[in-house]
Amino acid sequence: MAPRIPRLLAAAAATGLVLTGTSACSSGSSDASSTASEKGKITWLSSPLGPAGTDARRALVAAFEKAHPGISVKLVNSPTSTDTTRSTLTTQISGGASTPDVYNGDVVWPAQFGKAGLALPLTGRLPAGFWNRFTPGLTKSMTYQGKVMAAPFFTDQAFLYYRKDLLAKAHLPVPTTWEQVQKTAAKLQAKHLVKYGYVGQGASYEGLTCDWTELMTDAGGRALDASQKHAAIDSPQSLRALTYLRGLITSGVAPKAMTSFQEPQAEQLFTGGQAAFMRNWAYAYADANSKDSQVSDKVGVTTLPAFADRPGSGRSTIGGWNLYINPHSQHVGADLTFIKWMTDTQAQRILATKAGMLPTNAKVLKDQGVQSANPVLSVAARNKLAARPSGVPNYPQVSQAIYANINAALAGSASPKAALKTAASQINGALSQGGGL
Repeated sequence: MAPRIPRLLAAAAATGLVLTGTSACSSGSSDASSTASEKGKITWLSSPLGPAGTDARRALVAAFEKAHPGISVKLVNSPTSTDTTRSTLTTQISGGASTPDVYNGDVVWPAQFGKAGLALPLTGRLPAGFWNRFTPGLTKSMTYQGKVMAAPFFTDQAFLYYRKDLLAKAHLPVPTTWEQVQKTAAKLQAKHLVKYGYVGQGASYEGLTCDWTELMTDAGGRALDASQKHAAIDSPQSLRALTYLRGLITSGVAPKAMTSFQEPQAEQLFTGGQAAFMRNWAYAYADANSKDSQVSDKVGVTTLPAFADRPGSGRSTIGGWNLYINPHSQHVGADLTFIKWMTDTQAQRILATKAGMLPTNAKVLKDQGVQSANPVLSVAARNKLAARPSGVPNYPQVSQAIYANINAALAGSASPKAALKTAASQINGALSQGGGL
């Protein structure tokens, strides 16, 4: 995702510095029946979870401590910036700090943190069946050199938002293919029902890597080869995806300014009633239907499309946050108990219903009672997931090679073919250097 803590469904911004802005919940009590692994006081680094005015962390910790009275949890607010969180954790843990014991971290960190020794591998420390609780595809993205480095806590996924009122006026169906998106958008524009047909994220930043991963995967392409040692982005499949994306701009379906759009700019245009379709994350549904939106109650949401000759719903890039264990923690048994509980059904229901987060627990995600609270959840249950090429330690350099060159093609400063060739060269250069934090 973008280099910030994700809001998801309008989650509040965190305040305070790592290891300074504390807010401890109940201290817990000793439980003579608890095992040694279920005793201790652990520190959990996390940003607030949930819409403004709420913080589902407190409900989660209270329920956890009730279930495991031998363990108390101290909450510590993380910085609002993902990059700041990463750099702070890197400095603290590499310096030998034993806290935080458990911390929330981005989905693209496993390889980076695994190579740098900043996370305790979870493989072999949790029952093999533990990993079956997660939505298919999530655990693979947490793996580095055959070891799972983190447990999926909550996800973010991308969706196609559309103006259901405009489609009704034009007697047009909801598109299911990328080709239909372009044609339907052009028809709505031709009828002067809307200024722009489509908006997404096209700026030169991490968000474009997410958008690109989806389209490239839909077309059958990939960024790296199976060995993850060489670039595979310069392919006919990638060329098809990039030619399509550039064509949205050159045809006028998407605004030329989309090459500078991050999530907020795309959302502003859509909620201002100037676009028919938008690619964005889960939180955009609540924003589009808020009192400040000009299209409130006029917005539908569905899975991202596929290309016509590759039927089925399109792919969504995996976003979200994981639970990592500090390798210097002195309470690993309690940390593991905490992670098992936080990814089980009770905690995941709290995340979904109180915080509006997309649960990683497949059973909870498919729960109709949970889905009824938010239509985005029922759509998420049908999403197919695609992972960014974050399984290499130098992912930041690989991602930069992707988004900088895709952006150049969208802006017209490089042809799609030339942009992919340059991206492949830069990716290979990054991979050959080893990289890491």
